[in-house]
Amino acid sequence: MEYAAPPSSTYWLLYRDPLFSAATAQVISLLFGTTYVGVLYLSQRTRASSTPPNGGSVMGTRDDPKIIRARLVAVTLATLACCVGIFVLLFAHVGYDTDFLDTTLDATLLRLGLPLSFSPSFDSVRAHLVVPALFLGPLFASALSRELPLQRHWRWRPHVVDRFCSMQGVRNYALGPLTEELVFRACVLAVWHMAGIGRGAMISFAPLIFGLAHIHHGLETFRRYGRNAAAAKRAIFTVLFQLAYTTVFGQLASFLFMRTGSILPPVSAHIFCNIMGMPDPAWEVQRHPRYRVAIYAAYGLGIATFITTLWRWTATADSMYWPMFWADI
Repeated sequence: MEYAAPPSSTYWLLYRDPLFSAATAQVISLLFGTTYVGVLYLSQRTRASSTPPNGGSVMGTRDDPKIIRARLVAVTLATLACCVGIFVLLFAHVGYDTDFLDTTLDATLLRLGLPLSFSPSFDSVRAHLVVPALFLGPLFASALSRELPLQRHWRWRPHVVDRFCSMQGVRNYALGPLTEELVFRACVLAVWHMAGIGRGAMISFAPLIFGLAHIHHGLETFRRYGRNAAAAKRAIFTVLFQLAYTTVFGQLASFLFMRTGSILPPVSAHIFCNIMGMPDPAWEVQRHPRYRVAIYAAYGLGIATFITTLWRWTATADSMYWPMFWADI
């Protein structure tokens, strides 16, 4: 246990009283989520086709490069609008009269977890390693398949250029995670925090907005696969799975954001999870039956490492969302 010297007392007193009610915070956060999803349907350019795919073509679907490009522009503008909304809320209630920050803009950046300064160190990097530790099992299986960077079956063009430099790559591994985390983590949690909502509720329930924001994928699935009973079943399964997965991930990302006071660890975790996909140990054991015990051991070690590092490696003495005078570092 190491003592972390407390910063200026004005840091902890900054906006210590709720600026508005919890109900108002929930309405605002729902408005943020609705704005982010709603812009995808305001224009014909951003709407995915309502007809089934023809011969496997992505034209007109959500994976059509033209639709992806239009949607990325739309959600980027929506994200900027939500961030400006945080600025407006702070300016309306506090203005420039603060002891700790010179301007409301600085206060907004602090609330959004955007770094006012950056000094590289292990303390600033270790929070980014927690989620990769959880994926030790899939990483070990990829190593067995010689698919990790610089291994035999890894190729620069298919594994890097084609995957990350396409429009789908920009959406899945860059602008998508960044804008979603800024809106559904930074903006939503900032509003809930301004209302004086407790940390437990913020971690447990705020991510539901992130989960609900993915329901529209079910509607697109229903339209894409023929608007019939089979399409409805597929859409319901898609919605339930994405609601569960995104809510659980949202809870983890909320924890990372609040513990570190930075939006960067949630963004890196989001990108890494998108790269790795859903772990499937049974399939990996089927591919490498000789290493069955080793694969399951790697999964267990990854889970154990994640549990033991989650609290310690995310400790940040100056997070306004999780203030600590004693940092267990």
